[in-house]
Amino acid sequence: MNEVIEKAKAAKFASRKMGLVPPKIKNAALSAMADALLDNAKDILASNSIDLEAGDKKGLSKSILDRLMLDGKRIKAMADGLLIVKNLPDPIGEIMAEWRRPNGLKIKKVKVPLGVIGIIYEARPNVTVDSAALCLKAGNAVILRGGSDAINSNIMLTKVIREAAYKMGIPDGSIQLIEDTSRIAAEDLMGLREYLDVLIPRGGKHLIQTVVQKSKVPTIETGEGNCHAYVEKTADQKMAVEIVVNAKCSRPSVCNAIETLLVDEAIAHKFLPMVFKLLKEAGVELRGNERVREIDKTVKLATEEDWATEYLSLIMAVKVVKGVEEAVDHINKYGTRHSETIITKDKKAAGYFTDNIDAAAVFTNASTRFTDGYEFGFGAEIGISTQKLHARGPMGLNELTSYKYIINGTGQVR
Repeated sequence: MNEVIEKAKAAKFASRKMGLVPPKIKNAALSAMADALLDNAKDILASNSIDLEAGDKKGLSKSILDRLMLDGKRIKAMADGLLIVKNLPDPIGEIMAEWRRPNGLKIKKVKVPLGVIGIIYEARPNVTVDSAALCLKAGNAVILRGGSDAINSNIMLTKVIREAAYKMGIPDGSIQLIEDTSRIAAEDLMGLREYLDVLIPRGGKHLIQTVVQKSKVPTIETGEGNCHAYVEKTADQKMAVEIVVNAKCSRPSVCNAIETLLVDEAIAHKFLPMVFKLLKEAGVELRGNERVREIDKTVKLATEEDWATEYLSLIMAVKVVKGVEEAVDHINKYGTRHSETIITKDKKAAGYFTDNIDAAAVFTNASTRFTDGYEFGFGAEIGISTQKLHARGPMGLNELTSYKYIINGTGQVR
């Protein structure tokens, strides 16, 4: 039997049991999974090194290799994330609302699992663990389909956490990995509406759009982050420099890193030389409009394409703007509704920015790098949704549930 269909059937069967697994067993499984990651770190790193070596030979970019790379710190972070998820309130069975109708019917709105969640993702092995943990805690079965670049890492990670979870009483078949990394296998998964309840793509623009356009299974669009920082004229400029450098340089390969810097014309001549010095020292290539080039001739002239590009690397577009209105208009035209930040002391400007920006996460005086399930207190995330239906922003436990109505009567007829 086709691997994808076989594992999808097993996940569907397991999902009927997963929704009934008590919190005690789910939490014990998450603890065991965390311990297993640490206990098997050597084997995980050995598998990851195979992927890294193959990726280097293939000529993968530094940003992709960074996403692919595991080390002791990242394995520890995954284990810590599992324990945070364990300690979060279990959403399943939560009564969201209840009321009585005039005819005596008692109605309750109760959280339930989504069922079977499929994840299609690229070269980030931590997605394997984060997704499995969140789906498990929310009572779902999960089918993971990672990219070929991380296949050895994903196989080992899935083996480690699955065995640990099943020993604690999680139904067999609840955590599945599609080991066939071919395009055909991905397309097969997109067509299994009979078995999957939702499909979530995590990765670059091409992957996300392919899944959204081709999938017969309902999808949640995630990921692409053309994020901006706007330094308003009243900003604490030292704070602004720190935020901009952090948002761009701390990890440029991720979707919550900024790609464009907007600076108010009233402070551009003072602020840009300060921030450019540190950005250049960090290896950032700058591309700006003519007003930026008047201040620094070494900056390349930005094209229209630059304003719309998610670089995922040490490249940044820079634009001098007249004020908060122009900054907001620029962001709403070119942004991807992911994460945006304003650095300002002016409450009115901050209010205008947060009210008018169309994005999942809007910050004032903070780095966009905080748009993250772990940083939001969710323990981990299944992805960052940039759409508006069902879920928006970092998707934690609550975003992996649906609800049903339970109605109790005493013989009422209509």
